[in-house]
Order: sequence, then structure tokens, then C-alpha cells
Amino acid sequence: MVWLIFVGSSALLVFAAMQLAKYGDAIAVRTRLGGMFVGTLLMAGATSLPELLTGISSLNQGVPDLAAGNLLGSNMFNMFVLALLDLLFRQERILRRVATRHALTASLATLLIGMTAFFTLADIDVRLGWVGVDSLLLLATYVAGVSVIQSGNRGSGGDAAPEEELEGIPTLVRALIGFSLAAGVLIVVTPWLVSSAKEIAEITGLSAGFVGTALVALVTSLPELATTIAAVRIGAFDLAIGNLFGSNAFNVVALGLTDFFYLPGRFLGVVDPSFALVALLGLILTCLALIGNLARVERRLFFIEIDALIILLVYLGGMWFVYARGIGG
Repeated sequence: MVWLIFVGSSALLVFAAMQLAKYGDAIAVRTRLGGMFVGTLLMAGATSLPELLTGISSLNQGVPDLAAGNLLGSNMFNMFVLALLDLLFRQERILRRVATRHALTASLATLLIGMTAFFTLADIDVRLGWVGVDSLLLLATYVAGVSVIQSGNRGSGGDAAPEEELEGIPTLVRALIGFSLAAGVLIVVTPWLVSSAKEIAEITGLSAGFVGTALVALVTSLPELATTIAAVRIGAFDLAIGNLFGSNAFNVVALGLTDFFYLPGRFLGVVDPSFALVALLGLILTCLALIGNLARVERRLFFIEIDALIILLVYLGGMWFVYARGIGG
């Protein structure tokens, strides 16, 4: 029964998140925001909302390691998705198509993930009220970073699109209503997902941290996978790459935001320090993707690019490492 609840709640979560992304895209078009800004901030925030809600629900159910595993494991899976795109769209060389335009976004993600690993190990118990200063610094860094990205992207929104190009796109009011309803479904479904994942961890004997890193992170990252593939299919490469790199940055912000809902103290203070290793694995994968983003080397091993192959192998090896070490156990 618990597996049925997990699969059912996962399906509902993915569907609601897809609707969230769809209406978020409509809001972006109707408000004439730039494609890079949409991918980096709006779309990344929309598709990462399941991770944030899962983290909050995990705290409410007393499994903070599942929350940490989900958020940090999602960073690993997002870069795995980036490598999968190389297999699915071998003729496009997606990373090369947007080489310089997303270096800042990827760099912001690496900075935030590195800070998370440091704060997890340093255990700096300084708070403002009940919120840790470490979480506030993560939030401040994200806001500053997005401001820098957007300042370099001014003018990308362009003029209003011709009316014929807006056919089939929901009106702004409808998009706002649809976005709100989809978010409401996520709020209702997420506790079911967390509760079933917690039971699965108990039944299988796996740690809540590993279940969060591997299983829940995969489910909550499926919206990124689906929206990224859809964006690449229509040639929206900025939206696709910005969504993945931006989601990695937003996942760290979600860690900081989760702290506001953990009233007993600092959220990072109760997370198992071994999760710094999961954060560092996400950092390594993001750096590899950034190098692949900037490098001009065109070399394949059979049918896959070398950089994508390395990302795939590091992800699979990293998941084995997390399982073997019993992180969060």
C-alpha cells in the first residue's frame, strides 16, 4: 500500500509541477520577461517548488535528513539530466549553444553549493531569532547573484510579442489562477509523498537520507527533466540550461527557506554533517557541467560527448558512494 501511495503522490506531484511550469512560462510571455531570466529564476523556482515543499513537510514529520537528501540530491540529478540531454539530442550540442550566457548562473550555483557544504561542516550556531545566520547568508548570496545575472541581461525581454504569436497561450489572469491552483495541489500532495518515503525507508532498512537523495530527489526533479526536454524540442536552449543551473541555485535557497519553518533552531544544525559529501558531489557535477558549458572541445566516445559521459559516471558513482557510506543513516 505504501508503494501505491508513493507512486500515486509522485504522479500527482509531477503533473502539478508541470502545470506550474506551463503557467509560469505563460506568465513570462505575457509580462515580456527575458528567456534567460525566466529559466534562471521563474521556471527554476517553479520546478523546484516540490523540493521546497518536500523539505518543509519532512521537517514537520521529523525527518530532516530526508529534506537535506532531497534538496542536495536534486542538484546531482539535475546535472545528470544535463548529460542525458546529450544522449537525447546528439545533433544539438546544447551546452555549446549557450556557452557564455549561463556561466554566471552555473557559477552562482557552485558558490551556493560550496557555501552549503562549508556551513554543514562548520556548524556555526549563530541565529537571528530562530533562523540561522548561515541560512540568511545563503539567501542574501542568491539575491545578489540573481541581481548580477539580471543586470547583465537587461533588455532581453524585448517588445511585446505580436498578437498572432500569443495564440494558444493563456491570458495573464488565467495563468496566474492556474499557477496558484497547481501550487495548491503541490501543497496538498507533498506530505503524502514524504510520509510514504519515510515508511519506505523503514521497510527497506535504507536511511531516510539515502531515500531522500536517491528516490525522492528523482521524483521531485522529474518536472525539471520534463520541462527541459520540452524546451530543447522547441529550440529554447536558454530556458533549458537556465532551468537546470537555476534549479541548482534555487535548491540551495530552499535549504535556507526551510530554516524559517524549523522553529526549534537552525535547520543546518540538525542535518547530519555527512550530507556535506552529497553537497560536494553536487558541486563536482555542477563544475563538470560548467566546464562542458565553456569548453570548445568537440570529441565523442562512440555516440556520447566526453563531458556528458564523465557527468553520467560521476553521478552513478556518487549514488553508489552515498549508499555504501550510509549517509544520513
